[in-house]
Amino acid sequence: MTAPATSRQPAFTALRDSTLDGWTAFTGRVLAPYQAAVIRIGFALCFGGFLLREWPHRRVLYGDRSAWSLDLARQMLAGNHAFTVLAWSGDRWWFETVYTLAIAVSVLLLLGWRTRAMSVLFLVCVLSIQNRSVLIGDGGDNVIHLMAIYLAFTRCGTVWSLDARRRRLHPGRGVDRVGVALWSLLGPALLFAQLTDPGGTGMLSPGLYSWSTVFWAFWLISGAWWLLDRRAPDGEARAVLDAMATMLHNCAMLVVMVEVCFIYATAGWYKIQGSLWQGGTALYFPLHLDYFNPWPGLSQQLAAHPIPVFLISYGTVIVQVAFPFLVFNRRIKNVLLVLMMTEHAAIALTLGLPFFSLAMISADAVFLPTWFLVRTGSRISRFATPHATLVRSRFARRSEPPRSAEGVTTI
Repeated sequence: MTAPATSRQPAFTALRDSTLDGWTAFTGRVLAPYQAAVIRIGFALCFGGFLLREWPHRRVLYGDRSAWSLDLARQMLAGNHAFTVLAWSGDRWWFETVYTLAIAVSVLLLLGWRTRAMSVLFLVCVLSIQNRSVLIGDGGDNVIHLMAIYLAFTRCGTVWSLDARRRRLHPGRGVDRVGVALWSLLGPALLFAQLTDPGGTGMLSPGLYSWSTVFWAFWLISGAWWLLDRRAPDGEARAVLDAMATMLHNCAMLVVMVEVCFIYATAGWYKIQGSLWQGGTALYFPLHLDYFNPWPGLSQQLAAHPIPVFLISYGTVIVQVAFPFLVFNRRIKNVLLVLMMTEHAAIALTLGLPFFSLAMISADAVFLPTWFLVRTGSRISRFATPHATLVRSRFARRSEPPRSAEGVTTI
C-alpha cells in the first residue's frame, strides 16, 4: 500500500530546498576563506623562509654550481615535461633574478598583495626552483609543490590580506591601475616565452606548452574580469565569472582537504607495513643520526627512555591512519589536529626539520574551525594595532621638519 502523494510532498520540497541552498552556497559564497588565508600565509612563509635560509648555498643547490647540471636537468625535463624557467639559461644573472624574484613573490603573497597574480607567480617560482634539481628536497617540498598549484585556483586573499584591506577602506574605488599594469606586463612576458624558445635549447617546449594553457587561462579570465567590472559591474556576465571563481575556490579547497587526508592515510598505512613501526622503535633510530640531531642532549634524553619512544611511534601511526576516517566528527577531528600539529612542532625541534613541519602544519590548518581562526585573528589584531600606532607616531615625529625657536617651521 503506497502513501498518498500529499504525504510525500513535504519531504520532496525539503529535499529540493536543501539542494538549492547547497548549490547557492557553492556558487555564491566563498567557503573557508580564513582557512585559505592561513594556507596562503603558511606556505608563502615556508617557501620564502627556505629560500632565505639557503641563500648562502643557493648556487650549489639550484644554480650554476649544482651537482645536478643544467644538461642533466634539461634531459629529465624533456622526458617528464616538467616546467622550470631556470632551464632557459645557465647564466648566473638569470638564476639570481629568478631566485630573488621567488623570495619577493613569497613575501607579497604572504601579505596578500594582488593575490590573484601573486598566487600564479608563486606557482611559477615553486615549479622553477624545485624542478631545477629534483633530487633535492623532502616530503615538505612535495607538499609545497602541490599546494602551490591548488592555491592558484583559490580566492585566498578574501580575508587577512592587503587586498581585503584595500577593498574595505576604498569600497567605491575605480580602476586598480597597479593590477592592470601587472596584468599588462605578464601577458607579453608569457607570449615572449612561448614564441621564442628561451635559451635556444629546443627541449623545453613540451613542459612550457603544457603549462602555458593554464597560465593563459588565468590571464584571459583576469582580463575579462577587469573589463566586465569596469563596463558592467552588475551585469550577468560579471555574475557568471564571479560564480565560476567561487566554484573553483570551493573545489580547490575540497581538493586540499582530500590531499591532506591522502597524505596521512598513505603515510600511516606505509608505516604499518614497516617492522620498526610495528615494533615501536622507529623513532629511536633518527634520534641517533647526526643529520637529524640539532639538539644532541635533547635527543639523547628522549632516546634513553623506551616507553615514550614506543608510545610516540605507535601514537603517530594511530593518529595518521585514523584521521581520514574521523575527519567528519568535529570534536574528534579537533583533538587529532592538536595531536598532529604538536607532533610536527616536535619534529621541527628534535629532528631539525622546521620547514617540513611548517608545511604540514599549514596544510593541517585547512581543517581548523572558523571560530578559532576568527578569534585568533582578532586577538592578534588587537595586540598588533597599538604597536603599529606607536611605530607610526614615532615615525611621524621623526619625519616632521625642524622648528625654530619661535615655533615657526623652517625648511
